[in-house]
Amino acid sequence: MKQWYVVHTKSREESKALFNLKRQDFNAYLPQYKKTRRHARRTDTVSAPLFPKYIFVELDLSLENWSCINSTPGVSQLVKFGSMPSPIPSNLINEIRAREDEEGMVSLNRHIKIQKGDEVTIIAGAFSEHTGIFESQDDQTRIIILLSLMGRAVRVCLPSSAISA
Repeated sequence: MKQWYVVHTKSREESKALFNLKRQDFNAYLPQYKKTRRHARRTDTVSAPLFPKYIFVELDLSLENWSCINSTPGVSQLVKFGSMPSPIPSNLINEIRAREDEEGMVSLNRHIKIQKGDEVTIIAGAFSEHTGIFESQDDQTRIIILLSLMGRAVRVCLPSSAISA
């Protein structure tokens, strides 16, 4: 019976491990999400592994030669407890895949029905009961709003649960 197992990869070699496992006809899965990256005054969006240094592989231990996984380029080792790989619940993989969008990226954010420029009220934290202007939502389930403090607009990062429309 086929079950899902966890593969520990070498640092930043998840895609390489995925490619090489698929080349060996293993059903492998690397969940990814869109990450906002800031560098040298530039902001761009890139795909990043949902679980850095880990991918999933579907195997039937009784039928497939799984020992070759440990020597696959990009792979560190198949995660085992004792001498045998330990399966994970297949509904876990199904739940992750259910959160994928049309591009195959896993959605992490709580979808807020607020548009850029909408006025929001802070309901928790140090700025409780202040109002601000919604600017954006980043990839860490945090939102960015503009607050008017001391005569100027200041960007403030807050958890999405700390605001209301």
